[in-house]
Amino acid sequence: MALVPSYIQQLANYKPGKPIAEAQRELGIQNFIKLASNENPLGSSPKGLAAIEHSLTKLHRYPDATGYELRTKLANRFNVKIDNVVLGSGSEGIMSTIMRTFLLSDDELISAANSFIGFRVLANASGRRVHWVPMKNYRYDLEAMADKITDYTKIIYIANPDNPMGTTITRQEFDEFYKHVPERVLIILDEAYYEFAKDSPNYPDSMSYRYDNVITLRTFSKAYGLAGARIGYGFAHDSLIQNLMKVKVPFEPSLTAQVVGLAALDDEAFLAETLQVNEKGMDFLKQEFDALNIHQVPSEANFITTVWDSEEKASQLTQSLLENGVIVRQLTGFGWPNCIRISVGLESENQKFIDSLKDIL
Repeated sequence: MALVPSYIQQLANYKPGKPIAEAQRELGIQNFIKLASNENPLGSSPKGLAAIEHSLTKLHRYPDATGYELRTKLANRFNVKIDNVVLGSGSEGIMSTIMRTFLLSDDELISAANSFIGFRVLANASGRRVHWVPMKNYRYDLEAMADKITDYTKIIYIANPDNPMGTTITRQEFDEFYKHVPERVLIILDEAYYEFAKDSPNYPDSMSYRYDNVITLRTFSKAYGLAGARIGYGFAHDSLIQNLMKVKVPFEPSLTAQVVGLAALDDEAFLAETLQVNEKGMDFLKQEFDALNIHQVPSEANFITTVWDSEEKASQLTQSLLENGVIVRQLTGFGWPNCIRISVGLESENQKFIDSLKDIL
């Protein structure tokens, strides 16, 4: 018997967007801009940073294992009970807890092929059978996913908006899909980019649903600029949360993560500026791509994915941009090797990217 299960041996290491320090070492260029990982170009919530600094004298103490203060604040913000809230080290931390809590040996999972790579890693690492349903026009094909539901289905994962495409499903599509989902099947609605999409027409804000078998996942990483803090949260029926709390890693999230999350929720000015910068940046990039006749996927997030004729073309552009001091993300690891995802940056960063792209093309 092998020490390491075969399904683990077959996994590939996750490759994130290239870090700036790594690019500097490789190319000897100091002034990089990074538009590869959907990070907040404004940085982090100032109130959050101040709270972290204030908390540093308490690092010798364990954090509140229940996350009481942050869970209470989130419950009040979204008009639910504290028993409906769970915390984790980013959305992936909660996904991992969900897998450990609810999956039995014969259970199966369903999601879209080539969607969020974090879920793909966790699903494949579970050793269970996963039905990866091809996307349709870069969107979740909910009808095809419903057709894959069997007596063994336990978890269905939907990223809305999707990463890496930025596309969304509509309220009408989700309502029709839900009619085909048995109550024993758990639906994970990953809304990591909720703040950017919530005002879009027909966006199905999952908090307006009160289904017992739906778990909503959100994060402080994007709109609040706290990707490095690793702090995510989820909403669900209290019976689901109760069992997740039994299985989650003790003292997760960290003390600093809980503190920064609490403070960031009060930083309404920073959130408003983030959304304003993103809206302006999205409009600019869309217009420039249209002018250059570049195929882009309609996005409701803080990034735009462009589609090129071939993997070779996408690779050449990615490398040329890197040599010009611009880091973007070729989506080979997601299963879209002919696509490049560009995160919205500051106005100057967006302009540098477009200027570099024009020089290369």
